[in-house]
Amino acid sequence: MDSPLRPSQALSAASSLFNGERLTMARQLAGLKKSHLATLIEMSPASVTSWESGAKQPNRATVAKLALALRVEPQFFGGGSPPKVNKPHFRSLRSTPQIAQDEAEAYGRFVAEVSGMLENAVEFPQALLPDLPVDPDERTMTPEDAAKAAREFFGVVPGPIQHVVRLAERAGVVVVFSEPGVAAIDAYSLHTATRPVIILNPVKDDYYRQRFDVAHELGHLIMHHDAEPGGKVAEEQANRFAAEFLLPAEEIAPLLPSSTAGRAWAQLAELKEHWGVSLAALLYRARTLGVMGDVSYRNAVIRMSQNGWRRAEPGRISSLEMPSMLPRAREVLGEAGINDEDFLAGSGLPSALYAIAASRVPTAAALEPAQ
Repeated sequence: MDSPLRPSQALSAASSLFNGERLTMARQLAGLKKSHLATLIEMSPASVTSWESGAKQPNRATVAKLALALRVEPQFFGGGSPPKVNKPHFRSLRSTPQIAQDEAEAYGRFVAEVSGMLENAVEFPQALLPDLPVDPDERTMTPEDAAKAAREFFGVVPGPIQHVVRLAERAGVVVVFSEPGVAAIDAYSLHTATRPVIILNPVKDDYYRQRFDVAHELGHLIMHHDAEPGGKVAEEQANRFAAEFLLPAEEIAPLLPSSTAGRAWAQLAELKEHWGVSLAALLYRARTLGVMGDVSYRNAVIRMSQNGWRRAEPGRISSLEMPSMLPRAREVLGEAGINDEDFLAGSGLPSALYAIAASRVPTAAALEPAQ
């Protein structure tokens, strides 16, 4: 690991090697507009724009102000360009403010950069996803076709997928929880220059829905290299992919009830636990496969609402599927005597954000240091 520079050296290096793209990344990670950052450092928005574009470079005193305002070390600004990433796939692009979109994309860049650093020290699985493009018209392939092909590609045996996050990580996908600033955004995914990334919402504390989220994002990564993120068609296709991926039609259709009469709710509850999906997903699957008619489906949804299950369903499993690729790499470094501070030395990357990205669990517990 790099030897840490003295503060004066760090400032000199950061100002002489200042990279405007990294200022943009740090500002977006902090969830700030240019005008807000300018106010914090008592400079003009035009100055911030000129630094980010590379037209001008800030002096040492200004670099120190920027680092303080954005909660990064000065060295952060002297690194190379941030990793290139595609636009993230968000569920509700129109309802997601631009500042939140920017923050989410910047966090994706951060995760890609940290992953690259960890991979230099610890061996990761090869990034290997099937490339199964599905266009809006579905002329050559449907999402269901892609899901069947993906199950075959991953070697999934008939029946439920036991651990969706682990399956994604074995294919080289980096799976992390998001940082608190973008917790209002649902799960999202993006391709980076090195590895595909899936970012999970830490607030969505539901094992069954989380599994569907991961399958949905896998669908985007596999089907939608060129699709416009957030489009209604692409989102519906990702839902259909996830449904077929987790609940193959040929296997699940004979097991689904045609109505919710009799012991149907008990039957659905058993299917929920066996297949690891929500009651809502099972009901929707029954409807889309033609097992359950519109009236029965509508009555079932009303019953779900009356029971409060649209917000929180009953279920036996309370713990989420946990990511392990980055957390295990962090643990391996810790076992070798390299703590977070040592690992990040020279990069200027914020250690609190690294702790979140490299944690097995979401929210506050992620901030506990590695032993």
